[in-house]
Amino acid sequence: MDTETQASFDTVMGFMGAMGSGDMDTMGKLMADDMVWHNEGDPSLPWIGGAAGKENVFAFLGTFSKNFQTTAWDNTDAFASGDTVAVFGKMNGITTHSGREIGEFTFALRAKVKDGQVVLWHWFEDSFAVSQAYHAK
Repeated sequence: MDTETQASFDTVMGFMGAMGSGDMDTMGKLMADDMVWHNEGDPSLPWIGGAAGKENVFAFLGTFSKNFQTTAWDNTDAFASGDTVAVFGKMNGITTHSGREIGEFTFALRAKVKDGQVVLWHWFEDSFAVSQAYHAK
């Protein structure tokens, strides 16, 4: 990888690792002040949609953590080119709204990095499976 690509990859993986361990201080350092977070999926889920700006992203993540308990996470593929990083994987969790386990589902992430900080976190998940568990259907 060229230097920019490696730096982008390392930044996104560091951010993801900090998020997984609950290290908000490191997350904050790796977030641009004007970071945009967007989750694609079923809009009836309280964490689907987006947030712009560090404070709003942290508030958004608070909503997510109140509603979703991650029980498994496995990055299966990850690659980078320049300022863009893509990560694909599978995960599982429990929605606190219903207390129901989702079952294994897939996710994809497209992230952008500028000046060593994440400026875009665009998340895609199998929101059908997640919504079914959330609404206990």
